[in-house]
Amino acid sequence: MALKTQTGLTAKAERKSEQIQLVSFFLEGEEYAISIANIQGINRMGEITKLPNSLPYVEGITNLRGNIIPLINLRKRLGLPVKEFDKTTRFIVIEYGSNLYGFIVDFVNRVLRLPKASIEPPPPASLKIDAKYVTGIAKYENKLIIVLDLTKIFTDEEFNVISNITNS
Repeated sequence: MALKTQTGLTAKAERKSEQIQLVSFFLEGEEYAISIANIQGINRMGEITKLPNSLPYVEGITNLRGNIIPLINLRKRLGLPVKEFDKTTRFIVIEYGSNLYGFIVDFVNRVLRLPKASIEPPPPASLKIDAKYVTGIAKYENKLIIVLDLTKIFTDEEFNVISNITNS
């Protein structure tokens, strides 16, 4: 019986110590984060080629080391006020499926390593953005960071439309 209790405690301690790595960034003065797992890089804004008749939150495309990448303005997609790009504006290159996408943010803050246990479900009505885009709320250094789920920011149909931009 003592062995079972010890094994149970060990398993619980292992779950509690599981780490997750996130990249945090700001939009409209609020700190957000996404898992580092799909991030290919962080880049300064450069030349954007506008596309006619594209989705309202697709700013256009850019050529990054030979890859044509659609640039998605996360402010627009999440329903936040639009602002002009400035010297701190960055785009985070994400690989989703077999495609690359650039997510435009106000500025990238840092890479975080947190225990998975520090991320809690989001409160449904207290966010500036739709809770369906949120995986959870991370507690870090007395701050709350909104963790986004990039797989929920677009429907499959929207991903297909955006993917077809670069596969044409």
